[in-house]
Amino acid sequence: QDRSEKLLLNILPGAIAERLKNSDQTIADGFADVTVMFADIVNFTQVAANMSPAQVFSMLNRIFSAFDELAEEHQLEKIKTIGDAYMIAGGLGTGEELYSAKIADMALAMRDLLSRDFAINSSHLDIRIGIGTGPVIAGVVGKKKFIYDLWGDTVNIASRITSEGVPGMIQCDTTTYYRLRNSFDFHDPQVIYLK
Repeated sequence: QDRSEKLLLNILPGAIAERLKNSDQTIADGFADVTVMFADIVNFTQVAANMSPAQVFSMLNRIFSAFDELAEEHQLEKIKTIGDAYMIAGGLGTGEELYSAKIADMALAMRDLLSRDFAINSSHLDIRIGIGTGPVIAGVVGKKKFIYDLWGDTVNIASRITSEGVPGMIQCDTTTYYRLRNSFDFHDPQVIYLK
């Protein structure tokens, strides 16, 4: 029972796991203000092409496990990994405060970790990071192999500015910038055109 409980809490946020255990109702919540971050590994496909499957797994596992530890330290909710991308959020009603700043702190910590810790990042990989803040829908979809996931323009913008980003840079949307501009150093704003 204890092992099953721990496994469930590794898959879902605690409050969501409780709701799933105690009810058959669909889990879908709206949040007015959430900060979402994506990080993806630059040139991952090319690097992975010259490695064995075990080496690729080991490389990703080292990096994403280190990111998981940072998420825990910063009291943020890891949502999922998508291939070589890592998605995390703050402000999902889990009691954390100043979640936009915590996301920004974690983004800096992730970038710094990869640039200095070559036991974790032996291939000297770089990442792109994008952050967006705004409303999201969060919920659990499906009946098998389900995950807790997020949807909405906020998620799409964070994802798009990540893929348009410059390696080693952390890019954010306007809402995040206005919230954090007095606490963090920013380059001049730029306009990017997203599909």
